[in-house]
Amino acid sequence: MPEVLDLTFFAFAIPAVIFAGISKGGFGSGAAFAATPLLALILEPGAAIGLMLPLLMLMDVTALKPFWRKWDTRSASYLIWGAVPGVAIGSLLYSFANPDVFRLLIGLIAVGFVAFRVARMKGLIRSAAQPMRGRMGVFWGAVAGFTSFISHAGGPPAAVYLLSRHLDKTTFQATTVISFWAINLMKFVPYSVLGIFTWQTAKADLLLIPFAVLGVWIGVHLHHKMSERLFFGFTYLFLLLTGTKLIWEGLT
Repeated sequence: MPEVLDLTFFAFAIPAVIFAGISKGGFGSGAAFAATPLLALILEPGAAIGLMLPLLMLMDVTALKPFWRKWDTRSASYLIWGAVPGVAIGSLLYSFANPDVFRLLIGLIAVGFVAFRVARMKGLIRSAAQPMRGRMGVFWGAVAGFTSFISHAGGPPAAVYLLSRHLDKTTFQATTVISFWAINLMKFVPYSVLGIFTWQTAKADLLLIPFAVLGVWIGVHLHHKMSERLFFGFTYLFLLLTGTKLIWEGLT
């Protein structure tokens, strides 16, 4: 974190937090992790994920009410239980890796997400004809737990499983809300033990709370109105640019 929360910090942080809130509130959380690559352009990776976790937890709670009990309980349970070992592996990796490793991982996850979505749009990857079984839900939950710990990027792996379940848009959204509410709670203690939270990130979080709530509110209202194609189109371009830059920085 910068010693002073200056104009440059808020110029990056406010749009990142609002964007994450919109995704959390109305678009399946898939693009919420875009906030982390953006913040990692101006902060150390650990500071970026430490800053975002309390705000993401607030977004989860804010989004619970409008989607309360609209989720698919079985699918959510598999993802949540699977996330436990994923979060544990992420905790171990964080203990040994340096910041450039995390820049590289965050960048690769961002670019990989874009590649995954483009492949789906081109028909190279199709939703499973039959719903995936529970053990596959646990597997993808583990992947989601790991990528969520590293860069709050659990949305894409969770989507691979949930898309196979052929849920309607609102059930899909509600299932991601309850799943990541639980997964983000799991991450809080390891983040605390590993020293990822600081007084400076806490101060920044307090200042950014209104923008987190605003983003979720906008997302909930756009859930039934805005084209997902338009929203995610901007997201993919943004992730491709920031992810590429982070990969370059991690390698050089």
